[in-house]
Amino acid sequence: MMKKIIVPIDFSNHSEYALKTAAKLAKKYNGEVLALHMLEMSDIMLSASDGLQNEKAVYFFKLAEQKFEEFLKKNFLEDVKVTPLVKHFKVFSEVNDVALEHDADLIVMGSHGTAGIKQYFVGSNTERVVRHAEVPVLVVKKELPDIRFDVVAFACDFSEECIAPYLKARQMFDKMGAKMYLVHVNLPNDRFKSTLETERNVVNFFTKADRNLDKMEDVCYVADYTVEDGLLNCANKIGADLIAMPTHGRKGLSHFFEGSIGEDVANHATLPVMTFKI
Repeated sequence: MMKKIIVPIDFSNHSEYALKTAAKLAKKYNGEVLALHMLEMSDIMLSASDGLQNEKAVYFFKLAEQKFEEFLKKNFLEDVKVTPLVKHFKVFSEVNDVALEHDADLIVMGSHGTAGIKQYFVGSNTERVVRHAEVPVLVVKKELPDIRFDVVAFACDFSEECIAPYLKARQMFDKMGAKMYLVHVNLPNDRFKSTLETERNVVNFFTKADRNLDKMEDVCYVADYTVEDGLLNCANKIGADLIAMPTHGRKGLSHFFEGSIGEDVANHATLPVMTFKI
């Protein structure tokens, strides 16, 4: 379930929050943490044949390894299997390559959000990892004192393309013993649907996804002005520990999240957010 967890590290407090979260998950599910530091070097520095440039590259690589080694000397990592990985990548989209190479089950990221220091994990970079990740991504904004995902709010528009991420999420949260509610936000615009239309979509969705309608009682219907507001308000109402949402891969977040809604949720929600690729 969570045997291998990747955590991108930029030495910030937020990546430490992510590392702490990953460590708790690893302890809880007997997993391993793959701590990933991406050393950004210029192509010239990495590919130059000049001896001095090569020496500089080796020096910076060793310096990064040393700093990384010091960063990983945390008390909370005791009794956790940690594998440090230093890569000279330039873009966070390549986190997915590492995840696939190591057969990881989850990526955990810290996010500064819009108000944070502009380092690696500001909005667009979190979004970039999410877009390319073929495994679930857990985005944390702060230190989580306890890892208990007992109640999950899963954003869903009940389209057929949401079936696959829904099934992935349900499988994961069933194994964790979590209760997952599906949240449908009805907006006052051209995509507004009547109660009858919405219920027909929901019936069709569960018929195809589960071949039964047992989960219909776990659907929360919300009317709001934005998907973000509806999702966050519903999550608070049901006492959710986690927000989950489907993503559209390289195309960006699923079409029912207008504009940069996924990034907005990750930035503004105090709850952790987990994404599942469509």
